[in-house]
Amino acid sequence: MTAIEQLAACVADRTVIPAALRDCVALHLADTVGAWVAGSRTPEGGALLRFAAPDALVSGDVAERVMRNCALARLSEIDDIDLGSCTTPGSVVIPAALTLGASIEYCATETLAGAILAGYEAMVRLGRALDGPGILYRGIWPTYVAAPFGVAAASARLLGLDERQTAHALALALALAAPGVGQQSGGAMSRWLAMGHAARSGVVSARAAARGFTADLKMLEGEFFPSVYGVTPGIALFTGGLGKRDAIAGVSCKPWCAARQTMAAAQGLKEIMDGGVAAADITAIEARIPPPTLRMVNHGVSPGERGSHLTSLPYQLACMALARESMLEVTQAPAATPGGIQTFMAKVKVLADDSLLQYFPQAWPARIAVEAAGGRKELLVLHVPGDPEQPFDESEARGKFEGVLAPLLGRASSDRLWRASLAVFGENSTPASLLGEIEAAIRPAATC
Repeated sequence: MTAIEQLAACVADRTVIPAALRDCVALHLADTVGAWVAGSRTPEGGALLRFAAPDALVSGDVAERVMRNCALARLSEIDDIDLGSCTTPGSVVIPAALTLGASIEYCATETLAGAILAGYEAMVRLGRALDGPGILYRGIWPTYVAAPFGVAAASARLLGLDERQTAHALALALALAAPGVGQQSGGAMSRWLAMGHAARSGVVSARAAARGFTADLKMLEGEFFPSVYGVTPGIALFTGGLGKRDAIAGVSCKPWCAARQTMAAAQGLKEIMDGGVAAADITAIEARIPPPTLRMVNHGVSPGERGSHLTSLPYQLACMALARESMLEVTQAPAATPGGIQTFMAKVKVLADDSLLQYFPQAWPARIAVEAAGGRKELLVLHVPGDPEQPFDESEARGKFEGVLAPLLGRASSDRLWRASLAVFGENSTPASLLGEIEAAIRPAATC
């Protein structure tokens, strides 16, 4: 069997999902719903919703709705992330599974959970096999490459495809994948539109396979990836441990809204300050990070440019020190940077540290040193809250959800959506009912 055929056999597996694994899926689903709705309130989300006519939310083709919903969740930058593969599976798999599941006359909760698990397995395994953390800095976007594959896996499970059909759906999804979107900036970034269409391709692949279309099942073992992408897939990474359906357990939830590459240093500053160092007493900060991430995060900010704020390590450290309450706001793109933030950013020096490569990419660490009136304090941070090593419990996940959505929806509406999301696998819930609540929450942003 080819690697794709081996994964297809696991995707088509109908064995009962253990309760603990289903609970893990529910937490990731709720976390993604928060990102999904919040993403609609960003400038990029507003542009996407204006492009996709509001009435298409209820009457459009399912694949087009998948495009829109996945793009909204991903652009939030507060979705979950698998560090080893450098993919963000929740923002792709969960909106796609809910949207497609809602279109099926009777979608059992076990089927929905199985589809989500299948999608996570597909995205994480492909990203790890392609060395996602390495190819990212070559200009290949791992989530973009893996999105059709993950959605095809989830769609195949929802549509009840057999092993052969599922294998061809996965192979076709690889054929429809693309590596990157070029340099991007501004509130109408085509990056997110392209991201949504990558997810859409996964639905199309599964539908096509259901109708007899076939594809090359040897794409991972053959010359496709070496010749087109310059990458030789690690087949052992792709197939190792198949059948456990536990890739989701290794996926991190973000504790706040920012590029994950900035978070270890920001968490280190938080811990040092919580230990008694006041922001006003800090005279200098040295943040050391793995060399591959330096170029991405070692820069200033551009007025009104959301991406530059979320990826700037000096800016994120300044926010952690002076405006910690703002770090759950998805619309971090001030037209003018406050003077205090600018002054604090000037105290930050970001350096590459080869010694941190021993932990990378299983962890994305940072070593931070803070000079203050009371002396110098140093800290090595390997993991942040929400990582598998420090996983969110239900209370912590809910705190993040409410911190993100209550300011946007009001506490009562936020609480109702949290409860509905967490209960999606209950007896009285369906994908259609939850999707209706989500799309009702995002609809007002379409006219702003």
